[in-house]
Amino acid sequence: MNIADVLVSRNLVTRESVEAIAKDLNGQRLDRRLIELGIVKEEDVLRAFADELGMRFVDLKDFQVDRELLAEFPTRAIFRHRVLPLEKHDDRVVVAISDPFDFEALNELSSVSGYELEPVLARADDVDDLIKENLGVGGDTINELVAQRAAEEVELLEEIEPVEGELVEEAQAASVIRLVNELLIEALSLNATDVHIEPQDKGLRIRYRIDGMLRIQPVPPEINHFYAAIITRLKIMSRLNIAEKRLPQDGRIKLRVRGREIDVRVSIIPMIHGEGVCLRLLDKGRMVFDLANVGLPDRMIRIFREVITFPHGIILVTGPTGSGKTTTLYSCLNEINSPETKIITIEDPVEYHMEGINQIHVHSKIGLTFAHGLRSILRHDPDVILVGEIRDGETAEAAIQASLTGHLVFSTLHTNDAPSAFTRLIDMGVEPYLAASTVEAVMAQRLVRVLCKECRRQEPPDPDDLPSDFPRPLPEFLWVRQGCRECRETGFSGRTGIFELLRTDDGVRRLCVEQASASEIRHYALKHGMTTLRQCGWEKVLAGVTDVEEVKRVTKGDVEQMGEWGLGVLEQRQEESQSS
Repeated sequence: MNIADVLVSRNLVTRESVEAIAKDLNGQRLDRRLIELGIVKEEDVLRAFADELGMRFVDLKDFQVDRELLAEFPTRAIFRHRVLPLEKHDDRVVVAISDPFDFEALNELSSVSGYELEPVLARADDVDDLIKENLGVGGDTINELVAQRAAEEVELLEEIEPVEGELVEEAQAASVIRLVNELLIEALSLNATDVHIEPQDKGLRIRYRIDGMLRIQPVPPEINHFYAAIITRLKIMSRLNIAEKRLPQDGRIKLRVRGREIDVRVSIIPMIHGEGVCLRLLDKGRMVFDLANVGLPDRMIRIFREVITFPHGIILVTGPTGSGKTTTLYSCLNEINSPETKIITIEDPVEYHMEGINQIHVHSKIGLTFAHGLRSILRHDPDVILVGEIRDGETAEAAIQASLTGHLVFSTLHTNDAPSAFTRLIDMGVEPYLAASTVEAVMAQRLVRVLCKECRRQEPPDPDDLPSDFPRPLPEFLWVRQGCRECRETGFSGRTGIFELLRTDDGVRRLCVEQASASEIRHYALKHGMTTLRQCGWEKVLAGVTDVEEVKRVTKGDVEQMGEWGLGVLEQRQEESQSS
């Protein structure tokens, strides 16, 4: 069968495209190269092959695998060849395969199982997902039967210090190393930001945080026998004390996974049923530090670009953990980074390395705290300083003094909204007049999930289902989520930011000096045009970026904080904009 002829005859690709790509295949099969380049869809190619070869194409969405039938086949062959037994008819078994030309896979599986196999075609990702769902991530590794490539795809970028002990030998066994590697590979393939390994009363539970939401990852029950070895392996990789099981420990792993450099922040905490592990995955290759890329609206970008070029002052980014504050700060630094500007950062830890910027890692155990490091930084004649977080009064005072002596200081605070930043600094012991005179702007932010572009659809909005503060008049249609293979039936793919930017003017400074409450500052800011997190979210809904339910989930407390007066101001502003 000539693959090019089949694809051209079915109008999936032109003859000219085939001839152009055929010159640069580098040993890769034509159909796979076309799929990789996005010229054709895998499903269309498989359907064409199925028709040509007299086979069936099956959609495995929502397919329930017969686990008893699956148990009759060796795990090794299923994982290695990516072949999934679907159903049994007497001595004949229907198996799903994504490559109709992989005769070796069919011959081996038939030989070891003793069944006659009837192959049907299915998408590779669907086959893989069902295998992992039913056998668990690393199911073949636990049986020490996984292909050797998994161990080669994860490379430690720092040498592991030699450690001795009986548990160490088990943790350094090839099967355990491959199992840990597979957990990391799977997390990265799903674009997870965190991996949670949690000991429970009935066994080990592994969860991945994807687009901000936790999802349980299926793993085989036999993984419980490897729990201690997995924890020890992670401790060895992150250079922690393997003998200490009573106290929390924090470490870091530098990896190269399939050519991508990954930083893993490791946190281990003793719990009732054993030590729990949280791995924060920082994928340097996927980060783009650009203010437009983080989701800032154009009008906020214009204001923020003006503020970040000030010669001195403090610029704060606020929000809960995992809301993208660090990415926003790095995007700011990237905007002003130049050979004429000396930028020094002090962080805990340094998450991303940037060319042309001097970065310092906090070491609290030896006395290098944010406050101590900040005082030392000033002797290096910086123009711009980034302090990872203002955690206490000492750090706040040091940041204030740095700004008063002619430096531009960036930092983060843990507050729910922008106006609360002023009251938080005062609560830390900063004099109100100092906070008022040094803080130039406060940006609050959250992350919302982005609608999957492959399956989102438009529906006419129902006024009764929309919150009272949703912009009126309503549009004819709103984008809503649906769910498909590409987004794993969630309806979302990726995240973007929603923002609340408070520019400090004379009115805000006066309220700060008078030690006004956060709600009073918020009311003043709303009256003078500040866009709230929730309003920014509604703009993203109207633009088709996210949906109403997602904004409501992320900004639950926003309406309560504004109160009736704040909502009245917003309604008045909306009426004025409509009339103009």
